[in-house]
Amino acid sequence: MGRVGVLLLNLGGPDKLEDVGPFLFNLFSDPEIIRLPFRWLQKPLAWFIATRRTHKSQENYRKIGGGSPLRTITEAQGEALQSQLNALGMDSKIYIGMRYWHPFTEEAIARITQDELERLVILPLYPQFSISTSGSSFRLLEKIWQQNSKLQQLEYTVIPSWYKEQGYLQAMAELIAQELDQLPNPDEAHIFFSAHGVPKSYVQEGGDPYQQEIEECTELIMRTLNRPNSHSLAYQSRVGPVEWLQPYTEDAIQELGAQGVKNLVVVPISFVSEHIETLEEIDIEYREIAEESGIHNFRRVPALNTHPAFIQGLADLVIDALESPSLELSQAFQMKKKVKIYPPERWEWGITTSAEVWNGRIAMLGFIALLIEMLTGHGLLHMVGIM
Repeated sequence: MGRVGVLLLNLGGPDKLEDVGPFLFNLFSDPEIIRLPFRWLQKPLAWFIATRRTHKSQENYRKIGGGSPLRTITEAQGEALQSQLNALGMDSKIYIGMRYWHPFTEEAIARITQDELERLVILPLYPQFSISTSGSSFRLLEKIWQQNSKLQQLEYTVIPSWYKEQGYLQAMAELIAQELDQLPNPDEAHIFFSAHGVPKSYVQEGGDPYQQEIEECTELIMRTLNRPNSHSLAYQSRVGPVEWLQPYTEDAIQELGAQGVKNLVVVPISFVSEHIETLEEIDIEYREIAEESGIHNFRRVPALNTHPAFIQGLADLVIDALESPSLELSQAFQMKKKVKIYPPERWEWGITTSAEVWNGRIAMLGFIALLIEMLTGHGLLHMVGIM
């Protein structure tokens, strides 16, 4: 086998405080983040939100050192993965494509087209699939592929999600065990899984498998850990007037405190790298909520970063993907949809499933609510500063 390329996909984050505004603009320019009935509104609205929220967001990034460590950690993960694959006798090259900041997906693709590759494996650094994470990147890549004849000649395969991978589960279990074993009574601690949330409509109406994969992943990690501790799952980082997956992390922490829980070990289940949502939202905001709720022994399990078992797991994923039938981008995305509303190919007006959902819920109430919240600064934008 000739040289194999591995494209690692991730969200991206501002490297320094001056990058926060442009990063937010890119984030909210994505229709998977804010969906509007008129496409021409997307970029003006993104500019408006980014302008209003840059200062607040900069303050949050200042608390964790003035920028996101995501790029540095992802590059370290790529280097470790390449070393592991090379040690296994594979001639490999790793590429990093971020969705909203440098190195952008488009930059990675430009390098891929310049190199002589025999095959390419597209591997999102999101263990669980969601329309708003892996799905958004897959959709962008599919568009790029359609416009590039050279890419169309490259044999590739996609890994949609990999939360069942044994190396990943083992690494998570080891990190949890390390935190538990630092407690005086490890078996009495409550293990609290906190996952990034998505709107409930993504799951119920868009067919997003994210909730099911998160719940199954939680049970697989607990089975791998093999400890008697009680555990629960909640969802963080909600924004906007619509209902998100529940229970919400802040509410669940308060409820655990009311139940008398004193030792809490928080597991960031949907994140493989340290970034703003672990370092600021969990370590600072949720820690404060826990202490106010009477939970004074608050421990947070580190993100996987370059944990050896995790890197070995990524290498196993690449090898398995190369030995399995190829999966195309269109297949990786469409296999996750139950009804054709995520993402809509076009806005439909009339009596159809997608039109009824979006015309009524978004174009009317949701869109009006969004405009109101933009003007008042409450609701939707309350949590944008953490992104």
